[in-house]
Amino acid sequence: MTLISRRHFIKNSTLATATLLTGLPAEKAKVMTVRGWLPARKLGTVLPHEHVLVDFSGADTIDTSKYDLDEIFETVLPQLQALKAAGCDTLIECTPNYIGRSPLLLKRLSEATGLHLLTNTGYYGAVDHKYLPSHVATESPRQLADRWLDEWKNGIEGTGIRPGFMKISVDKAPLSERQRKIVEAAAIAHLESGLTVASHTIGGEAAMEELDILQKNGVSPEAFIWIHAQSETDTSYHRKAARMGAWVEFDGLNANWLTDEAVTQHLDCLSFMKKEKLLHRTLLSQDAGWYEPGKPGGGKFAPFTYLFEEFLPKLQERGFTKKEVRQITRENPARAFSVKIRRQAGG
Repeated sequence: MTLISRRHFIKNSTLATATLLTGLPAEKAKVMTVRGWLPARKLGTVLPHEHVLVDFSGADTIDTSKYDLDEIFETVLPQLQALKAAGCDTLIECTPNYIGRSPLLLKRLSEATGLHLLTNTGYYGAVDHKYLPSHVATESPRQLADRWLDEWKNGIEGTGIRPGFMKISVDKAPLSERQRKIVEAAAIAHLESGLTVASHTIGGEAAMEELDILQKNGVSPEAFIWIHAQSETDTSYHRKAARMGAWVEFDGLNANWLTDEAVTQHLDCLSFMKKEKLLHRTLLSQDAGWYEPGKPGGGKFAPFTYLFEEFLPKLQERGFTKKEVRQITRENPARAFSVKIRRQAGG
């Protein structure tokens, strides 16, 4: 399949004017990018889970002031230019605070490429709390939520750049006390901001535990994205989460470690969601990138273009229509990341 036909396959089917699940008409729903508000309908084709920069030093030792942002910019720029040429319009950057989040870098890249980029607020609780700042141990969910809400209201670290969603993470179930705390903090912050909660979640039991916490705190599952849902091989969890209203995201297509088995698994997961008539709750991305400080040249960068050049044609071979691909890559992300408070029914 040629690049031109791939673009046509992704972009040129008719856009339905259905009302979004957020309750806002499509023409009124908005997202927050690093350059400000954007109508959701203008997001175009979206990669909802990627990374430009990741620093695995740990919360106790990370020092973002030492980054050479010019070098990082020059390394990442051609990767994003290639992505835009492949037919993508928006990249959701999922690196949270204390793992290398850099809003000013993202804004500069967005301005240079014309891509819409979103950054986040929130904390990463997985990997035995390695990336959690020490104050998480002593502060209440309310105090943590206030930190994130301050970034939402006033911008991140004096930059004026506002987050477009919340990024959190947990380990496998049962969740630790600190992990449960950040999920509860996310619930509090959602009800005062409308920011979607996107959580790195390994396994269906952990996803169910998170959804239970959110619902008990008055947040609808529609505000939750289950990142890395492909980590769960029991597809009944995918069906359960989607039927509850959550977003189920399959995003393990990083070309640096991709195997034929992983590709087949993603195709099977999407086919399952189609069979169950749950494509309207499905997201698709790669978890690709990224520049890693401390490695020569930033390490081996996994291109952002695999999904467009290789995977979407495989979906077409599986019998997915242009309309279905458009729903997964354009309409669903616009709904998922629209800023809107989603309350639990009866809450």
